[in-house]
Amino acid sequence: MSTIFIVIPILTLLMFDLGLELRPADFKLIARQPRPVLAGLIGQIILLPLLAWAVASVAGLQPVFFIGVMLIACSPGGSSSNVFSMLAKGDVALSVTLTACSSVITLFTIPLIMAFTTQWVGTGTDIHLPVGNLLVQNIILMAVPIAIGLILAARKPKIAARIHAVLKKIAFPALILLATVFFIQHRQTIVREFPSLGITMTVLILSAMAAGLLIAWLMRLKQRERRTIVIEVGMQNAAQAITVACSPLVFNNEQMAIPAIIYALMMNVILLTYVAVVKRK
Repeated sequence: MSTIFIVIPILTLLMFDLGLELRPADFKLIARQPRPVLAGLIGQIILLPLLAWAVASVAGLQPVFFIGVMLIACSPGGSSSNVFSMLAKGDVALSVTLTACSSVITLFTIPLIMAFTTQWVGTGTDIHLPVGNLLVQNIILMAVPIAIGLILAARKPKIAARIHAVLKKIAFPALILLATVFFIQHRQTIVREFPSLGITMTVLILSAMAAGLLIAWLMRLKQRERRTIVIEVGMQNAAQAITVACSPLVFNNEQMAIPAIIYALMMNVILLTYVAVVKRK
C-alpha cells in the first residue's frame, strides 16, 4: 500500500477540521493581540527553518534526509497543538489563530524555502522540486478544505460541531495508522537511521521550544501565551511534510518522509513531557 493514499485523506480531514474550528473572532485576535501572534509566526516561519538548517548541517545528514528535516521545519503548525495548549493551560484561542495563520502563510513559504533548499543541498543528486506542482497541491489539500470547513461552520454551525466532534476523535488514531504503515514499509531504514535522525529531531524540537520561549519572554507575553508559543513553535504538521515528500506530483520520495515520521514520534514524547511538567508547576 502506498503511503500517499493514506496521508492525503488524513491531511485533508485535518485541514477541514481546522476550518470547522475557526471562527471570525479568531482572526480578530490578530488586531486585538498582535504581539503574541507575531511572536508565534516569527518562531514558526522564520526561526524554525533557520534552526533546522543549522541542526541538520551539524548532524551531517545525507541530502534526502536534510531536505526532509527542512520540509518538516517549514510546514505549518500541527492541528494537535490546540489540544496540547488546552492541556498545558495555555491560550487556546491564540493556538487556533496561529495554526490558521501558519497554514495560510506556509502555502507560499514552503515552495520558496524548499526551492532554495533543493538547489543548495540537491546539487549532484536527482532531487528536484516542481514548485508549481507544490503550490497547487498545497492549495488543493490545505486551503480548499479549510475554506469548506469555514463556510460550513458559518452556515451550519450545529452540523459543523457534530462533524468536528467526530473528526477530533479519529484524527490521532489516523495518524497512528499512518505511522504504523510507514514504519512497516520502511522499518529497516528507520531503524538504521533512528540514532542520528532521532538525536537530530530531538535537538531541533528542544531548540524550537527554547526559541519560542525566548521570543515570548522578549515580547513580555503572559504566562498562558508563553506556553502556547512554546508548543506552537515546537509542533509542526507532520502529515503535511509527509504528503509533500511522498506525493508523485512533488518529490515522490518516501525516504524523504522518514524525518517527519521520527519528528512526530519525538514531538509527542517531548511535548507530553512539557505539558506534564507545566501542569505539575
